[in-house]
Amino acid sequence: MKDTPPSVDAQTPYKAMAAEYAVGLVQPGMRVGLGSGSTALFALRRIGELLHGGGLHDIMGFATSQATRLEAQRLGIPLMYDDLPAGIDMTIDGADEVDPALNVIKGGGGALLREKIVAQASRREVIIVDETKWSPRLGTRHVLPMEVVQYGWRSQARFLESLGARIVVRDSQDGVPFVTDSGNMILDGDFGPIEDVHALADRLNRRAGIVEHGLFVDLVTDVIVAGKAGVRHLKRQG
Repeated sequence: MKDTPPSVDAQTPYKAMAAEYAVGLVQPGMRVGLGSGSTALFALRRIGELLHGGGLHDIMGFATSQATRLEAQRLGIPLMYDDLPAGIDMTIDGADEVDPALNVIKGGGGALLREKIVAQASRREVIIVDETKWSPRLGTRHVLPMEVVQYGWRSQARFLESLGARIVVRDSQDGVPFVTDSGNMILDGDFGPIEDVHALADRLNRRAGIVEHGLFVDLVTDVIVAGKAGVRHLKRQG
């Protein structure tokens, strides 16, 4: 990550505020995408609380990662099968960076492929963030994660470097390359502020071996931003 808040713990109340607001949009009977990461975890636990307290009922969740699935099972949230047998009414997920057009960078936790599958299957994609994730231009505050197949991965690294990125292979805590739930590697690319996110997304989409990238362009319908001034609910126009 290029820009780290002075204190991660200081953002915890804002993450919780954004999550609680977003969960307030969930209605009984909905099929809900369950995001991954520290901010989405607040939403997951709030949904569990409401289900057990009677504030919500008839909810079916769909997990964006194995970690989220395990936590949802622990909380007693009913889950859809992994083949995604029906569309999703609303997904609540976090993001690493958000721009004024409500495009986002995701994948800091390594679940970008599954998160994008779920986002594309959702009628409404609600992103929850604290105010440190707001950015004038994507790539200013966060690198761009890209999920690549292990076969020939160095070719993808060279391709990304040809586009101007500085590439780092993401490692696990034990120092070996990180492997996603789908068995792929993550290359983190520092492109700097991205001038045209649509053009870059198109170049990455057309490259064999890049399974998915962390640019979520024209997918997000709502962004909930929480900070010292309270909670803002931003909606995509048009």
